Amino acid sequence: MLKRISLSLLCLSFACIAFAQGLQSPSEFLGYKLGSQFTPHFRIIDYFKYVAGISKNVKLQQYGTTNEGRPLMAMFIASDENIGRLEEIRQHNLSLAGLTASNTTLTNTPAIVWLSYNVHGNEPSSSEAAMQTLFEMANTTNTRTQPWLKNTVVVIDPCLNPDGRERYINYYNSVKGVVPDADPSAREHSEPWPGGRINHYYFDLNRDWAWQTQKETQARVALFDQWLPQVHVDFHEQGYNAPYYFAPAAEPFHRDITPWQREFQTIIGKNNAKYFDQNGWMYFTKEEFDLLYPSYGDTYPIYNGSVGMTYEQGGIGAGLTVITRSGDTLTLVDRVAHHLSNSLSTVETTSANATKALNEFKKYYENSRNNPPGEYKAYVIKNDNPDNIALLGTLLSRNGIEYTYGAKGGYIGYNYISGKTEQFNIEPNDMVVNTHQPKSVLLNVLLEPRTFITDSNTYDITAWALPYAYGLKAYALKESVKPSTEKTNNIVSPAPTTVNKTRVYAYIAPWRSVCDVKFLAALLKKNIKVRSTEVPLESGGKKFAIGSLIIARAGNNKEDFDSVVTGTAADCNIELAPLSSGFVDKGVDLGSSEIRSIQPPKVMLITGEGSSAEAMGEVWHFFEQQINYPVTLVKYHDLNRVRLNDFDVVIFPDGYYEDLPVEKFQNWVHDGGKLIAMETTVSLLVDKKGFSIKNHPPDKRDTTKNAPGLVKNFADRDHEAIRSSVPGAIYKVDMDNTHPLGYGLNKYYFTLKLNDELYSYLGDDGWNVGTIKKNAYVEGFVGQKAKDKLKDGLLFGVQSLGRGSVVYLVDDPLFRSFWQNGKLLFSNAVFIVGNQ
Repeated sequence: MLKRISLSLLCLSFACIAFAQGLQSPSEFLGYKLGSQFTPHFRIIDYFKYVAGISKNVKLQQYGTTNEGRPLMAMFIASDENIGRLEEIRQHNLSLAGLTASNTTLTNTPAIVWLSYNVHGNEPSSSEAAMQTLFEMANTTNTRTQPWLKNTVVVIDPCLNPDGRERYINYYNSVKGVVPDADPSAREHSEPWPGGRINHYYFDLNRDWAWQTQKETQARVALFDQWLPQVHVDFHEQGYNAPYYFAPAAEPFHRDITPWQREFQTIIGKNNAKYFDQNGWMYFTKEEFDLLYPSYGDTYPIYNGSVGMTYEQGGIGAGLTVITRSGDTLTLVDRVAHHLSNSLSTVETTSANATKALNEFKKYYENSRNNPPGEYKAYVIKNDNPDNIALLGTLLSRNGIEYTYGAKGGYIGYNYISGKTEQFNIEPNDMVVNTHQPKSVLLNVLLEPRTFITDSNTYDITAWALPYAYGLKAYALKESVKPSTEKTNNIVSPAPTTVNKTRVYAYIAPWRSVCDVKFLAALLKKNIKVRSTEVPLESGGKKFAIGSLIIARAGNNKEDFDSVVTGTAADCNIELAPLSSGFVDKGVDLGSSEIRSIQPPKVMLITGEGSSAEAMGEVWHFFEQQINYPVTLVKYHDLNRVRLNDFDVVIFPDGYYEDLPVEKFQNWVHDGGKLIAMETTVSLLVDKKGFSIKNHPPDKRDTTKNAPGLVKNFADRDHEAIRSSVPGAIYKVDMDNTHPLGYGLNKYYFTLKLNDELYSYLGDDGWNVGTIKKNAYVEGFVGQKAKDKLKDGLLFGVQSLGRGSVVYLVDDPLFRSFWQNGKLLFSNAVFIVGNQ
């Protein structure tokens, strides 16, 4: 018996030696020292596949693809005991959260640490570090890391944004010399537009976690929610002159963040600091990076029960080597070493506190279900816009938030529209979201009408309440609502269009959401003529609002007219109302001049140097991915070679356009074109010949040298700047919804203000469609100087110029693509304005 044991031990020893010799480090596998050059994404994937093929304690999973077809991968690393029971561990973890009815009972349950690298493509050092982290964790002869796997499962996502990363490193490799130039003025340290930070459609994926507008985010969050780790780290880079940042984070913290989540950030941070101290590396904590906005890679996991953190290595624009402002030389090798140190330190700290982390995770979700945080215990969203409430339901479901329909009765709640506590009735089709559920913290953060802010110096927007973003009436209640007998997360589709045997004269479709815009776009692409009504109609006992789409047989001489229209409606989930006559009961008949044709526009979107890449990306994504309508992207500096008359609509997204050819566009608009100026572009038309837009009346306070307030303390400079700051707040806009720019909207619209820009009312040749009055502020932080300025002015307007129009959109209606109600406003500008 003793001989057999000895023989087994000997075989095991040989196996370990063979593995140690067989598992190559990244440097050995790639053929160059890690950090001496940038590794293409496909080679990173090759290394992960290689480790998965040779190591027995890992499992590689592809969870999605990017817009450009690159794979999104996650590697699971565990002990020999745990790697074979990953599914049991996952199910048990979800049972701790109350998200599964599984009765799985596991002994020695491991904590889960999730490490996410390279969400911003031009912050590439972390993907390099991910390979070395994988090697250190998968190497069974590593006596430092292997004990951690006894009670910890590690998940490594090596690159969240492969498309952006490839854009950056391809550029860098194309311009660097044989020897990298460390001089910061060298061209290799200055990316061309649009830069590698963003994904294919120029979205910042680190601000998309909750909204999930991008396919990369949808796939990643779906996998994340299947596991819900106890610890999540998002690896970044910041400007190369900054040292390394790691948690604990800066204020403001959202008030729903628990004491444990704060405490464990500090515990992990101190362990990180221990290794940085040993190496003499510079770092800082508790500054700049706060925990408020819910759609980051640190806050979103926090609102899902994790201890979420951001790690920021100095390095954006550093290339392979750069001389910093302090005179030090920063290399890619340095940056990889720093990220590697914190990757391992985080796993080490979690392993040392695994039992506590699991207990606190369970406690977090028990509190969520039984004693949810926050002032409100239920939210009721009125079903006055079935399309938008369905879209909201989709978003809630993607985030694992439960809701119901069908409750009845009278309640008292905070009215989002009036800002007052009022009595109201819940109707059967209203959405009810009770907070007594596992995801109560997240739902409260996303739905609460006012976000409490402890510190105004925040890193991102300070308001995002979804009822405002979706343009829905809503109430927040301090009591739970008795649920209906059936709970569902399924969106109820409209009934299919039924056509009687009588020949249909015309079909009428609603105009109230982006769903209807998609339907219109599909019809126009199929050469179906569509009209829009300028007045409300009533026919056959049905009422049709201003802006309703009319698809008449007249002018559509197609044998398959009915099947094309009804089939397209079914594809777009649109319920049509068939009319047998153009003679209506109330309003104008369908042949009236107040029924306007919608011409299929040829659209140009300005892109390239001068435009904001993210603002341009929002428009691009809207056309291509949301309404599937063609748009031509033209570089601003190529305008001189473009025939403007070939286009009906030109869109200038936010940007700073030098030497804007104002006269050229004035003549084009005068001849029938439509110019849509968005955000900062509006300012470029102020006081220009032919354009009516004027600056808002300036502040008339004394600005002499001796005026109070001009003598300031240097130490107060940050807070003084905050007085004029609008980092993202919600304002209520008065809308003229009888104007085509306001079709389908209520008499009010909630806008997300990102600055204090406001303009004077347009004159007689313009329409002031969206204006804000004195008491327009709703929620979010606004500095007092900015708040004093933001009143009695124009945000959305239309000017007639000859046979054409100029549309002024001072605020961004497509902000990060989650501001759902703004999509109809923008669509009106593109498709409806100018047809009258």
